[in-house]
Amino acid sequence: MALQPGERGMILCVRLGRRRLGQAEPDPGPVRPVFAGPERLARHLAALSESPEYVRAIHNADPPPCDAPPWPERHGRDPLHQPPRADPRRPTGQDLAGLLGLIEDISPVAQALPPDTALVDVRGAERYFGQDAAGIAALLRVRALAHLGAGCAIGVAATPMLARMAARDAEPGTTLVVADDKRAVERFLGPRPVTDLPGTGAATARALRSYGITTVGGAAAVPLSTLQRIAGVRAGRELYEKAHGVDRTKVAPNAAARSLTAERTFSRDELDRTLHRRALLSITEELGARLRGTAQVCRSLTLTVRYADHSTTTRTRTLPEPTAHSPALTATVYRTHESLALQRARVRALSVRAEGLLPSGHATRQLSLDPVDDRARRIEAVTDLARAKFGPGAIVPGRLAA
Repeated sequence: MALQPGERGMILCVRLGRRRLGQAEPDPGPVRPVFAGPERLARHLAALSESPEYVRAIHNADPPPCDAPPWPERHGRDPLHQPPRADPRRPTGQDLAGLLGLIEDISPVAQALPPDTALVDVRGAERYFGQDAAGIAALLRVRALAHLGAGCAIGVAATPMLARMAARDAEPGTTLVVADDKRAVERFLGPRPVTDLPGTGAATARALRSYGITTVGGAAAVPLSTLQRIAGVRAGRELYEKAHGVDRTKVAPNAAARSLTAERTFSRDELDRTLHRRALLSITEELGARLRGTAQVCRSLTLTVRYADHSTTTRTRTLPEPTAHSPALTATVYRTHESLALQRARVRALSVRAEGLLPSGHATRQLSLDPVDDRARRIEAVTDLARAKFGPGAIVPGRLAA
């Protein structure tokens, strides 16, 4: 029997913020390529990718010593570009591991959501500490600030879906609580665009918009049978349940990651759409390499745009077929970005999440007689081998060197 509101335990979604540094690091100025030549490099890689001797040479090559300086300092110039500097304040994998260590002292039921988020079920911790979920969230924020030097934005709700949405809305260093009450859930979800619900992509949103349904509250007011006729039986039921705050997923400790996320934050509010596309290209290249490195493919991509006022826009698009091919990921993200029609929008950060992961061996791919596509995939395989040996900045797309 399902638990009624008020009887369920609360879920915390903890999102790490930027670390606090003692002083700001000096800005060495813009990074400029010394020389580009992407066409020449592409031709060279295409020829080498057909040579088995080159593949064996990559496997047998000695990587640079661990204590060796980066490429620009070793050789004086970078063949394509100097990779963007990592923001020292951004959370890293070590920070997430440290956060999970702090969470384990509070509750053993925790699930990591890389790169900077974790879900915590505090049902037992509420009785142990004698505090409600908001009090435990405050305790966790203080511990994270003391041990990791990073503030946290925490969402508290009765389900993982609501907790994640609350964490996205919470300001850094604050806790946003969605009470386990039907009216509170309606107030929280009602005014939101329907695309804020996980799994609701552009196609479903267009179908709903044609019937005048644009908000979550509007979808919640529609009968289940009507939503199923609009979006399909399964998608309509999921949409109906999520619009009412129902989420059947649970916090799964040590669960395998079901998504991968990469983010790029601009040093200032950015208006230039060309720089937006460069950031998206960099993101999809990273996601593609990570997917191929773990022998996985993804079914859909979710683009999140964060603006200067900390508001966000999220869009999800399903891929034509599960893939880890970087050009296919880039084309899909570009189309999603263009569909937003951002005119003079001040963008602070862009992130892309690859969802619906499955082993690459379980995916099918439409055969193509296009020699350009086959050549691009061979170049991609050779590039992955070089990056595995010499680092992710060894070979990059020529468009990132401009």
